[in-house]
Amino acid sequence: MEDLRQFVASHSQGFIITASVLVGLLLLRRSNMLRYIPNNRIGIVEKLWSARGSVKHGFIALAGEAGFQADVLRGGWHILFPFQYRVHVMPLVTIPQGKLGYVFARDGQMLPPTQALASNATAKDFTDVAEFLRNGQRGPQRRVLREGTYALNLAQFVVLTEGDLHYLPLDRDEQALFNKMAALLVDREGFAPVVITSDLVGIVTVHDGPSLGHGEIIAPTVGDGDAALHHNSFQDPELFLAAGGKRGRQLEVLVEGTYFINRLFATVETLPKTTVEVGHVGVVVSYTGTVGSDLSGEAYRHGELVLSGQRGVWNEPLLPGKYAFNTYAGRVLMVPTTNFILKWIQSETGAHQLDENLSEISLITKDAFEPNLPLSVVVHIDYKKAPLVIQQFGDVKKLVEQTLDPMVSAYFKNVGQTRTLIQLIQDRSAIQDISSEQMKAKFAGYHLELKEVLIGTPSSRPGDKAIEQILMQLRARQIAEEQVETYGRQEKAAAKERELREAEAKARTQQALTESDISITIQSNVGKAEYQRSVQQAAQIRTIAEAEADKIKFLAGGEAQRIKAIAAAEAEKAARVGIAQALAIEEQVRASGGPQLLLTRHVMDRFSEAIELAKIDVVPKVMISGAGGGAGNQGSVFEALLALVLSDKVGEKVRDMPARDAKLDHVRDAIREGLVATLGSNGDPAAEPRNRER
Repeated sequence: MEDLRQFVASHSQGFIITASVLVGLLLLRRSNMLRYIPNNRIGIVEKLWSARGSVKHGFIALAGEAGFQADVLRGGWHILFPFQYRVHVMPLVTIPQGKLGYVFARDGQMLPPTQALASNATAKDFTDVAEFLRNGQRGPQRRVLREGTYALNLAQFVVLTEGDLHYLPLDRDEQALFNKMAALLVDREGFAPVVITSDLVGIVTVHDGPSLGHGEIIAPTVGDGDAALHHNSFQDPELFLAAGGKRGRQLEVLVEGTYFINRLFATVETLPKTTVEVGHVGVVVSYTGTVGSDLSGEAYRHGELVLSGQRGVWNEPLLPGKYAFNTYAGRVLMVPTTNFILKWIQSETGAHQLDENLSEISLITKDAFEPNLPLSVVVHIDYKKAPLVIQQFGDVKKLVEQTLDPMVSAYFKNVGQTRTLIQLIQDRSAIQDISSEQMKAKFAGYHLELKEVLIGTPSSRPGDKAIEQILMQLRARQIAEEQVETYGRQEKAAAKERELREAEAKARTQQALTESDISITIQSNVGKAEYQRSVQQAAQIRTIAEAEADKIKFLAGGEAQRIKAIAAAEAEKAARVGIAQALAIEEQVRASGGPQLLLTRHVMDRFSEAIELAKIDVVPKVMISGAGGGAGNQGSVFEALLALVLSDKVGEKVRDMPARDAKLDHVRDAIREGLVATLGSNGDPAAEPRNRER
């Protein structure tokens, strides 16, 4: 305990000093007399009281008055008068690379009514607040901050960057104002630079500066060519306005590149470049520019043809290529310079689509047919005369529909009335040639060059078959003519083919002919040898033939004797058979009682066969009797017929049989004996006695 007292007694002076230092530091801290600012921050000094009083104009003190001071405290220790200052530590303002920062000044001179943004013509440095307040204006500034870090007095300036607001809050209501301003910049993509690619053009609309004059619809290019370049393509608003620039849509455009433009000062709309394809020229109709004199002359009253850059139709067209043309300042009309076809055919359209509303021409022929005529016209426009065409008609399509269509239709209607349908079809080539020559002058009057007229085949209207019938007749006639020609040529071809075949056959048989000639010679020699041989053989053959002839002669004689003997035997046989048949018949007659009975018998046999075949009743079902009713009148028709047949009145009366000849009886007896002998030898011994009895 004693040691503790001694230690305290010996170090009490040090404790008092340390405590005094700590109390002093605490008092300095509370009085803002000593203040440390980090190097990545700034200190905004607010003077709480001053013998000079408060600021009379604005709220930034420039002469030691109470209020926010113009200068800021940078990094390090700072000694201030105690209890007189308040220090607001704020971060430095950093703008990322490739981005923009917008500055809003809380204090400065008031903006005039015609000015939208504060001028920075003299107040360019935002880090020197005192200098800025002497010449600068309050409100949104024309100058923007590029990438980098800035030590700005955030009591005087509000800095808007992408995604953040840098300012010292003074009032709750101002937060909404700055958020609205930031939202407008986000909508205009204002925190990023404007990037124009090679196929686009930037149309600039300026929102600050003097207004356009009466009758002007677009702001002209400012100054001369050099002055236009000095404002650095709208990136320096002060130079633009100093050169005479006006607010509104600008005639000058932005081409490919990157532009850091204050979007509160100007907005940029990107559009495709105007491309003039090969085979076309672009005729410019300008809506702006100075009023020039008409180059087409007093006698030509179809609009104004002016020099390039003036208001009206430019006399020089745009050749094929890409152009950064401001389509708000004028219009580029494409005119084809290559040959193009206009088709008066409803179902077909040319590549340029100029004839999409054209259809076949309705004709009335001399013989009262009403065909539709398809037509094609080849047209060329001289590129130097393209402005004249646009000046007169407005565009090529209007020229086609309002002038060429009625002119061509009327011409061919007149042609159709002078020809019949057949003539119209057959004279198509002549009509083409004549129309091409006659219509060239008409087309030249409209600055066009007619190359060719092409006429199609006339067709009938829907439901009309008359033209088809005429065409069918023409086709049949032509087919017949062609067939005649074909047959004639086929005949000539057949003759030529026959000659060819004969020549080929001769050629093929030439070797055989040669060989046959040689063979003839050989055969001739062989024949001579054979002749001598045959002479020798002939003698031999003659001898043999004579012997053979004798042989045949003897054989023929023997054969003839044999045939003669056979014929005599056959004749004798036939005679004997005939005699035998005659004897048999005679004997039959004698056995029947004479010729009359034989005839009666024969008639009765035939009569019985007829009754049998006809199925006639032999006994009649009805009896017919005489008037007296006696027995002598009774009987049938059959009985009467039979009695008539059997009477000697039928035919010629049969003569008595003649007396027999003694010689014939002798022959008959001989034959009879022979027959009896033959029959007897055949095993019928009873036949001979019967024959003898007869």
